Amino acid sequence: MTLTILSVAYPLAPVSPDTAGGAEQILAALDRGIVEAGHRSIVVAQEGSRVAGRLVPVPRTTGELDEAAKSRAQASVRRAVSAALRRDPVDLVHLHGIDFPTYLPPPGPPVLATLHLPPSWYPAEALAPRRPLTWLNPVSPSQARDCPPGPALLAPIENGVAVEAFAGARHARRPFALTLCRICPEKGVHLAIRAAREAGVPLLIAGELFPYAAHERYFAHEVAPWLGPGCRYLGPVGFARKRRLLAAARCLLVPSLVPETSSLVAREAAAAGTPVIAFAAGALAETVEDGRTGFLVRDASAMAAAIGRAGAIDPAACRTVARARFDRATMVGAYLDLYARLVRESAPPLAASA
Repeated sequence: MTLTILSVAYPLAPVSPDTAGGAEQILAALDRGIVEAGHRSIVVAQEGSRVAGRLVPVPRTTGELDEAAKSRAQASVRRAVSAALRRDPVDLVHLHGIDFPTYLPPPGPPVLATLHLPPSWYPAEALAPRRPLTWLNPVSPSQARDCPPGPALLAPIENGVAVEAFAGARHARRPFALTLCRICPEKGVHLAIRAAREAGVPLLIAGELFPYAAHERYFAHEVAPWLGPGCRYLGPVGFARKRRLLAAARCLLVPSLVPETSSLVAREAAAAGTPVIAFAAGALAETVEDGRTGFLVRDASAMAAAIGRAGAIDPAACRTVARARFDRATMVGAYLDLYARLVRESAPPLAASA
């Protein structure tokens, strides 16, 4: 059965393999997987997105990302989704944005909403949808446990990464620690800075600083004052540069202050053979195998101490774990199976023969 899948991205971030956001990276991987499996992929996403299927672009939002900007972007997505459903015989709609209830289509084809962020960040109505044929899927067991139970909640499908692309990157190890994330308070970049300073190792910070007022204030007050020869901010990095950085880093620091639902970068680091030193927040406790692929720590001082032990982690063991647990093809196959099952179960029963 050939399916037509309409994927809908969060409207304030572009979709591509090089994008900063985990949800956008997963959508890009699924879009390519849908096409490679012989199905039709339609993607509603910000203009400039790079997709394997057909892009239905919505305008790029410029300037500060305030509530007015969000509302305008959401209205654009509603119009784009409505137009796509009128134009194409869509079998299933797959929503990826935290704001998906604002452009949830009217009753019609089945809808799957993947929960990429902590359940507490979603409005209550998002986690108990009233629209018929609407399901939610978490991306990790820890996130699933935090979701309110209900008939719409499915079993988790764990996020996958391009394991072999990272495993094949070889680079001489350098003494620097790396943190790679969106630059915002909940990612705890200031704690990575503190840990690296205490450990006496240089730190490279890579990631997108989106123009949210709170994010820009955080960068100005908590990150920028510490930048210098021993602490550099590289800005956003694409896939190729990210792969080189992970292959060369002594370790990856993930001091997240919120329950991570997956942490793609921790999985990419494992594939690159690079130890991950992380707070045991949410799915990080499931991703990092303490003492085998990295270390789980409580605070910045413990993170600093673990940096000194990073050399004890075997890169080959990290890659072995990544191949067994985090392969992108496994994730894509699970979603394709889920699409087919939801479409099949949503089909109206055949009329009884006369």
